[in-house]
Amino acid sequence: MTVDAKILSALRAAPIGISGTELSRKLNMTRAGVWAHIEDLRALGYDIEASPHLGYRLLGAPDLLHADDLVARMGKVRVIGREIHVFQETTSTNDVVARLARGGAKEGAVVFAESQTKGRGRLGRKWISPAGKGLWFTVLLRPDCPPQGATQLTVAAATALARAVTLQTGIVPEIKWPNDILIRRRKIAGILTEMRAELDRVQEVLLGIGMDVNLEASDFPENLRRTATSLRIETGQKVNRAELAVTILRELDRDYQMVMEGHFEQLAEQWEERCTTLGSQVTIRFGQRVLRGRAESLDSDGALLIRGLHGHLERIVGGDVTMEPG
Repeated sequence: MTVDAKILSALRAAPIGISGTELSRKLNMTRAGVWAHIEDLRALGYDIEASPHLGYRLLGAPDLLHADDLVARMGKVRVIGREIHVFQETTSTNDVVARLARGGAKEGAVVFAESQTKGRGRLGRKWISPAGKGLWFTVLLRPDCPPQGATQLTVAAATALARAVTLQTGIVPEIKWPNDILIRRRKIAGILTEMRAELDRVQEVLLGIGMDVNLEASDFPENLRRTATSLRIETGQKVNRAELAVTILRELDRDYQMVMEGHFEQLAEQWEERCTTLGSQVTIRFGQRVLRGRAESLDSDGALLIRGLHGHLERIVGGDVTMEPG
């Protein structure tokens, strides 16, 4: 943890104030050094009061994603969020994490971008990522599992995202298999899982997540305004992105541990409670093939089981899903 992260953590732990002497002792540095770091944080937009009687007190934080602040808010985690990076702009956070992975980055590293110039979703679709209005990030995972088990991670991520939205806003989102989070049947978030694996073992998974947080209707291209939404549109108020980001990472860390400890069935039950796909007649397209049938359940690996028109049960791990009326 950096000095700035330690200062922010100490300030958040002492809402009535902490003296410069106490901060100096905690950080093992001079009071002048502490003051210099406080000034740096003020320059970033943190409202830090300095009182002769109460010491330093954090009164407010800027509407930005700041790696040191996110680390300070996270506290102790098992895997996800131990290392956090924030870029003002990048092509895609999945691209950045892929480079970090090749360089030996530790599992659980997270990369956020305030904006992406080439954000992408599943099936090569473009993801709109306006600056400062959403959460665009990727988590590096190295699960000890065979390639088919990686599907469980998408299911776990979907349940974590939906739960975090509820914790932060009170709204209960729906899940559309395999990777969409919806409110009133409109998409607020998506998951892009990219994997590098050998025949029998996953080497790394890039868990990319995009969530529309404070976008307004005018931020969406006209062709998406009927199918996409944001938390700001749905709640009628601006959402604190840093608080939401920390909540999401904590829930992801929790669910990832559940998968790794063999408790996927519990997550699958939560997923099924929120899933709008199960029980529906669906059309799934993969390449030139089209499958129609009834979505029945998940299997033990997180694949979707479809009862086809001729009564056969098929296992589906990907594709473009459309729910049919009736």
